[in-house]
Amino acid sequence: MEEVVVLIVGAGPAGLATAACLSQLSIPYVIVERENCSASLWRYRTYDCLMLHLAKEFCELPHMPFPVDAPTYIPKNMFIKYMDDYIEHFNIQPKYLTRVESSTYDSDGKFWSIMARDMANGITVNFKTKFLVVASGANSVENIPLIPGLQDFPGEAIHSSCYKAGKSYSGRNMLVVGSGNSGMEIAYDLASHGANTSIVIRSPLHIMTKELIRLGMTLAHHLPLKLVDNILVMMANFIFKDLSRHGITRPKIGPMVLKSETGRSAVIDVGNFGLIKKGIIKVSIFSRMT
Repeated sequence: MEEVVVLIVGAGPAGLATAACLSQLSIPYVIVERENCSASLWRYRTYDCLMLHLAKEFCELPHMPFPVDAPTYIPKNMFIKYMDDYIEHFNIQPKYLTRVESSTYDSDGKFWSIMARDMANGITVNFKTKFLVVASGANSVENIPLIPGLQDFPGEAIHSSCYKAGKSYSGRNMLVVGSGNSGMEIAYDLASHGANTSIVIRSPLHIMTKELIRLGMTLAHHLPLKLVDNILVMMANFIFKDLSRHGITRPKIGPMVLKSETGRSAVIDVGNFGLIKKGIIKVSIFSRMT
C-alpha cells in the first residue's frame, strides 16, 4: 500500500496542470497514466490538421505561458511540444502503464483506497490517498453507435480518433457521421484532398469563427452570457448569412449558455461552410431517433 496525499489519474493537460499547481504549493502527489506517454489522446488519436480551437491565452497551462512568438491558435504538434516542456519544467514524473481498476472511499477514515494495475508486469498496485483527482479526459473513449448493417458494410469504417489525413482518401466517396468540430474539420480535410464528401447533421448547431469565440470568451468576463450570446449570434448571422437552405439551423439557446449548461460547443469554421455553400461538401439531415 502506497500512501500519498493526492493521487492524480491521467497525464493529459488537466492532470499535468494539477501536478504543477500542487508542486508550486509543495503538496506531494502521485500521477498515474494508463498509456505509455503523457497526453496520449493528442499524440495518437487526433488528426494531423488539428489546431487548438481557442486562442492561446485560454489554453496555456498554469504557471507557464506559451512562447511569445507562438501563433494565436496553436497547432497540434506545437501543443504536444509545449506539454513535453511543461513536464520537464515542473519535473512531473507520471507512472505510465498504470491503470486504475477500482476506487473506494472510506467515509470514517476519510481516505480513498485505489487499486491499480501495473500493465508492464501485471502486478496490482494499491494506493491510499486523502484526495483523488480524476483527470482522465472528457473524450478519452471512442463511441461508435450500433448502426444496423454496419457490420456488413464492405467499405472502410473508422472512428474519428483513428483518422489522420485526407490524402489517402482522394477520389473516394466519404460520409462523415457527426457535425461537431471533429466531424466538420475532417469533412473539410477530406474535401480539400479531393474526396467526394458528405456529412450527416442531425441537430441544430452554432457556427462561429475562431475570432468570434475569442471575443465571446473575453466579453464573458465582463457581461452576462445571454448578452454575449446576442452579440455573437448577430455577428455570426452577418458573416454566414442564412444557412437553413443548406440544412443548417441554430439552436434556440445561444452558444455560450449552451456550452455552460450542456457542454456542447459551437462549431468553429475552418473553411468547411464555404465548401458546403458551394456544394463541395454535401449535407444530409437526419432527425434524432427515439
